[in-house]
Amino acid sequence: MNNPIDILILSNGPGELATWVKPVVIELRRQLGDDRAQVRISVVLAPCANASGQEVEIARRYPEVDRIQGADHFLPFLLFGKTQADWDWRDRGVVLFLGGDQFFPVVIGKRLGYRTVIYAEWEARWHQWVNRFGVMKPEILTRVAPKYAHKFAVVGDLMAEAGGSVGDEESRGDIQNSKFGSADSPEAKIQNFSTPPSPTPISNSPIIGLLPGSKPMKLMLGVPLTLAIADQIHQQRPDVQFVIPVAPTLTLEDLATYAHPDHNPAILRFGWATGELVMPEDERSLPYLKTPAGVRVTLWTEFPAYDVLAPCSLCLTTVGANTAELGALAIPMIVLIPTQQLDVMRAWDGIPGLLVNLPGIGSKIAKLINWMALQRIGLLAWPNIWAQREIVPEMVGKLEPAAIAAKVLHYLENPTLLDHMRYDLQSVRGETGAAKKLVQLVCEELQVQQG
Repeated sequence: MNNPIDILILSNGPGELATWVKPVVIELRRQLGDDRAQVRISVVLAPCANASGQEVEIARRYPEVDRIQGADHFLPFLLFGKTQADWDWRDRGVVLFLGGDQFFPVVIGKRLGYRTVIYAEWEARWHQWVNRFGVMKPEILTRVAPKYAHKFAVVGDLMAEAGGSVGDEESRGDIQNSKFGSADSPEAKIQNFSTPPSPTPISNSPIIGLLPGSKPMKLMLGVPLTLAIADQIHQQRPDVQFVIPVAPTLTLEDLATYAHPDHNPAILRFGWATGELVMPEDERSLPYLKTPAGVRVTLWTEFPAYDVLAPCSLCLTTVGANTAELGALAIPMIVLIPTQQLDVMRAWDGIPGLLVNLPGIGSKIAKLINWMALQRIGLLAWPNIWAQREIVPEMVGKLEPAAIAAKVLHYLENPTLLDHMRYDLQSVRGETGAAKKLVQLVCEELQVQQG
């Protein structure tokens, strides 16, 4: 490479960082090299209604990235080109859009004099001002004027690469046969928390993953609900183990508050389970939540959590990017959308987002908007959206722990049903290679700029 270059990635929420940015920055380094004097990767975050405030910390976990700026400082950068740390910019570069508003790379690319590449999941905009588009599906091309068609390439679904090679059957087998066979492995540590000790070998003891979410509105219902489900399952199958892959935006103490009735009124209101945070003195043991019924739910804090998710027989999860990650890993799941407390669901964009957060009347407006949305609800989990049919169950309504536990037990007692779900997930998750194809577009634009 003759002259040093900058790759500026624009993104926004935690889902985009985990499922889009992560595989792309890995591929950027693979194709462009790890010489930071030649290729510098910067991530600038835009405001997002689903942001947790920990996006900068998530991005810092990616060693491929050199510089990160949080969403709080996005507006001055968009309007005036000034970053908080007064970054310098090289003469050559590409602005790569991986989340936010597609108009942002138009403005920023023009100011920096960089080429622009947009990853378009469902819709591509600003055709005349953007240099290249990598789109998820060919259907997007039907809405493109012929004079702009040369700018478009179908790259596939970045979310299909959320789990990387862990989603492959061979890789999953390697993980289970090697890492999880050791005394220090995730599966062995989870096994230590079985109550009572499992009478069956580790490989035959089912693990249920619990993914209650990462934001307060989901955690308020998701944590006590999934703990209550674990209690119900434990009554029938004491050998079943449970694990929560803790979102990187949460501390263990924060998570535990949602399992405590003094901090979470939903527990007493709906009669769901509580949990006490236990931090073992043995540093080789994992922390866990312990319910009054004696069930221990292991807390896994490594991110990403693919190592502990891979051996799960089944996961109970909320909607969101986590369904895409589980789908990419071909892990069977049941998607839970409890509607007991509609007023806590306030993650709306635009005018609805402003209305539901108004003091005094915001709660009533939130209930109305969410009720209207649920009446028109369709497929919610990403694998179901991909397949345009329900291949993983979506349970919507005033959910009861006993009913969900019965459904889980039915799957565990009928493993062929889990096999069918796993097969369907493998068939719809899409081919890998989207990150590679998208980065190839970036490289082509760099060559155009050099010429």
